[in-house]
Amino acid sequence: MPIELNHTIVAAHDRRATADFLTGLLGLPEAEVNGPFLAVQLGNRVTLDVMTVEGPVTPQHYAFLVSEDEFDAIFARIEAQGLTYFADPFSQQPGRVNHWNGGRGVYVKDPDGHSIEALTRP
Repeated sequence: MPIELNHTIVAAHDRRATADFLTGLLGLPEAEVNGPFLAVQLGNRVTLDVMTVEGPVTPQHYAFLVSEDEFDAIFARIEAQGLTYFADPFSQQPGRVNHWNGGRGVYVKDPDGHSIEALTRP
């Protein structure tokens, strides 16, 4: 059996706010309670297990490979919510989408400052 990523834990000050942000942005089903986590189910059987933590949250980077149609829908939600977005992971190119590797990519921050990337080409 090949090794696959099964889940990762996403630290948050408010697990519901972060899970709702992710599912809303990405157009995914509502997160399900799994013990102390809210599990955001991705299409490849991987879950993002969002957990409320005390104290500071160290921002991480989460990249999602999406189709062109999914990118259009995600980007429409970004604009509809008035979210600040960037073409790069260092937040140096605000209000722009990148076209790396012949695709499109965009970065936004979740409620805890995690960098959320949607890209159409790896």
